Amino acid sequence: MTGFRRWSVVAALALLVVAAPLAWRAVPAQDERVGAAALLARIEAGRDHAYSGYVESRGTLSLPVADRFTDLGALLGDVTRMRVWWRGSSSWRVAELLATGERDVVRDGSLTISWDYEDNEAERSVDPDIRLPRAADLVPPALGRRLLEDVDRDHVRRIPARRLAGREGLGLRLAPAAPQSSIDHVDLWADRETGVPLRVEVYGAPGRRPVLVSEFRSFDPGRPEASTSHFTPPAGADSHFDDILDIADAANQYAPFVPPPTLAGLAKAPRADRAVGLYGSGMTQLIAVPLWSRAANPLREQLLQTPGVRRVDEGTLVRVGPLGLLLTRSWDGVGQGWLVSGTVTDEALLAAAHDLAAGVRLVVGQFP
Repeated sequence: MTGFRRWSVVAALALLVVAAPLAWRAVPAQDERVGAAALLARIEAGRDHAYSGYVESRGTLSLPVADRFTDLGALLGDVTRMRVWWRGSSSWRVAELLATGERDVVRDGSLTISWDYEDNEAERSVDPDIRLPRAADLVPPALGRRLLEDVDRDHVRRIPARRLAGREGLGLRLAPAAPQSSIDHVDLWADRETGVPLRVEVYGAPGRRPVLVSEFRSFDPGRPEASTSHFTPPAGADSHFDDILDIADAANQYAPFVPPPTLAGLAKAPRADRAVGLYGSGMTQLIAVPLWSRAANPLREQLLQTPGVRRVDEGTLVRVGPLGLLLTRSWDGVGQGWLVSGTVTDEALLAAAHDLAAGVRLVVGQFP
């Protein structure tokens, strides 16, 4: 074989190696004759299925947030890259990949460990019932599970299958049943074999691009080894226990308020039995967080600089796609306002503010 022919063979083999994955992705997905209700049941049955893979989420919601909410703004307004190993609800690990390292969240039994590579810091905590979203909540199975809560089977329909991460993804479209919802619809593709969601798209308006997309770029349905979800802090790391996870957790523990049982016609979640109120479910959710001045004042200043901000009798209102934020005015000299936010309409936010003003109970003492 001449040198030219030898190098031609090498080049052809290299081209095949590169082109094979691309060609596989180009093969049309094989759909299945399964109804929407049956597919929904398959997804629900796959909630405990183990998996691992690489995930990318892309958000277009540029939130006007102050320092205590910056992580939330990055999650919903940027690209988040993650590696995930999920053995079960009490044993999993999600590594958020950063330019300077990674930030990990590890679930080990009842404990959650947050590891920051750059700061060499490990924080152990017990997950509270109420907290702000984190990167692990954007993994397609977690995001899909949240959006599917109490879904009305009359508001789901099949959409064409897609090939995702080398797997067959069966499509399902969800439409909110509650009139307060600001989400137009959610498209979800679940792994044909396991029912695990592979891609989730959230739409704030019909015919436009999704405001949030989360998808597996690689997916393994096998059960990860136990070592993948085990974490031991490296030598010299700052390792400590923290009983306050974030600003929502702090308000829920220490604010002397109890919000009313309903806001804007949405019932409060049973687990929200203290100061922070969680209302609705699935695609129609609302949170009401009491804020003290050192949190409310910077947030109010940030909101007032946001294009499209509205100053209303109830407070300061901002709309970012399907997500609405209302920072209410203070009343009776108690506290500095409530942050009311969620995937609800402006009308629902304003109604919630009135319900809070009329129905909040002061439990003890004064707001810090």
